[in-house]
Amino acid sequence: MEERALLLLGILMAQSQHGYQINEFIEMNLSRVTDMKKPTAYATLDRLGEAGYVQVHEEQRGNRPRRKVYTITESGRQHFLDLLRLSLATRDKMIFASDIGMMFLDHLAVEEAVSLIEHRLANVNAEIRQQELAPRHGFGLGVDLAIEHHLVHLKADAEWLNSVIARLREQREN
Repeated sequence: MEERALLLLGILMAQSQHGYQINEFIEMNLSRVTDMKKPTAYATLDRLGEAGYVQVHEEQRGNRPRRKVYTITESGRQHFLDLLRLSLATRDKMIFASDIGMMFLDHLAVEEAVSLIEHRLANVNAEIRQQELAPRHGFGLGVDLAIEHHLVHLKADAEWLNSVIARLREQREN
């Protein structure tokens, strides 16, 4: 929840926005960094409102339906800074769901395991190419650093997968 609150409060630090704007910004600009879905964003915004970190009011323009507009409060700004400091100083857990499959790799024939890992490597390499094509954010350094962090991990994963394939092939030959 804390990283979600940090994300939403960070977006609101720039300006007040309605929920659709926030979700569109996340989807269009931050999908490489977060997989937050719309219902989660709205639920988190509601919790931030209940905690007094976000003020919510409704507005209506013309014949459009009424929509909620979210504004960060002064206590929300302080909470954002507290979460930001904590986030920057905290080490991420390195838990990869695919490691569970890797643990049981020995239950497959080496050829099949190599084929599956090569398929995974192809997907990782495709993701790397996609990330490398992403334009620079251009507004401050932070967003570019977050995207770069993902790219560094993807490249390390590709390197590791190549080494796993080589070790499996070597094992097959022995």
